[in-house]
Amino acid sequence: MSVSDNSNSLKQNFAPLKNDRLLRALRFETVDTTPVWMMRQAGRYLPEYKATRAEAGDFMSLCKDTARATEVTLQPLRRFDLDAAILFSDILTIPDAMGLGLYFETGEGPKFKYPIRTQADLDRLPTLDVNDSLDYVMRAVTSIRTALNGQVPLFGFSGSPWTLATYMIEGGSSKDYRYTKGFLYSKPEFLHQLLEKIAVSVIDYLDAQVVAGAQILQIFDSWGGALGHRQFIEFSHAYNKRIVAELKVRHPDIPVVLFTKGGGLWLDTQADSEADALGLDWTMPLDRARQVLTEQHKPLQRKKAVQGNLDPATLYGSPETIRAEVKLMLDSAYACGEKTGYVANLGHGITQWVNPDNAKVFIDAVHDYKL
Repeated sequence: MSVSDNSNSLKQNFAPLKNDRLLRALRFETVDTTPVWMMRQAGRYLPEYKATRAEAGDFMSLCKDTARATEVTLQPLRRFDLDAAILFSDILTIPDAMGLGLYFETGEGPKFKYPIRTQADLDRLPTLDVNDSLDYVMRAVTSIRTALNGQVPLFGFSGSPWTLATYMIEGGSSKDYRYTKGFLYSKPEFLHQLLEKIAVSVIDYLDAQVVAGAQILQIFDSWGGALGHRQFIEFSHAYNKRIVAELKVRHPDIPVVLFTKGGGLWLDTQADSEADALGLDWTMPLDRARQVLTEQHKPLQRKKAVQGNLDPATLYGSPETIRAEVKLMLDSAYACGEKTGYVANLGHGITQWVNPDNAKVFIDAVHDYKL
């Protein structure tokens, strides 16, 4: 039995949605202006976030504190005219729940005490009951959805199997993926076993987030771009495609955005999925992306919207520069002549060094653009 079987009883008390602009764009319906949100929009660039994190003590304590996770999710919506909220959590919740000993080194990011390097390590990984080991995430989703009171839709999310596997094998972030790619080329069956286990957990995890109240889902394939083109198809896309397909069986009306950093060259490959939208980093022109997806579209497939793709470093610039770059981005997004099917965003997460005033310039410039 899917954990989605009780979804109707859990969702019936939520307030109706007031701003559905982003959902309309994903369905290629008419919008009054371009919808916009930011990856990592609740984060260290906001002083109020840093204050709440200090109260919590550390990052994972903040994630597991329902009230504070709700608070930091709502903080950017108090400052900015955003068209979506995104669950405050982390992509590494699944490997953390599998007992790998997640911790954070100052200046070095997340690390795991027990990386997966042997068959015995892999065999010890538990099969997750996400409503037990990750119940704090579901509590946060429901709390946030309730607190939003229909203001904007709520994103749930997960890391992709390939991206999570790199962290689990390397023991943290990596520049060369020495161990993960070593398994890919020397013991591919080992890597596939791990990816299979992760994929099953990701499906159940995202399913449970929808049951708890998430209205849109995003899969972050943050390190998919590190793969060779043939390896991307086998070790990343195949699993992402399967996850999206299963989610569409369980929740056909819930949009799914698939974001592969560095994946612009594989849009034709990614179009072969049931994802509603593909996210882009700043390396792929939006006009070219929309052209490719139009060419790849088949009558029985879902038409693919596009999300992205301003370089986050643009927000270090002057307000005039930000507005000029936003205009160029939107001109490119709508060069096809279709004034929908697009969601503005950064090409990756907003960085901790951005002035919040510049983030507001970006968001307002998107909304001010004339369709």
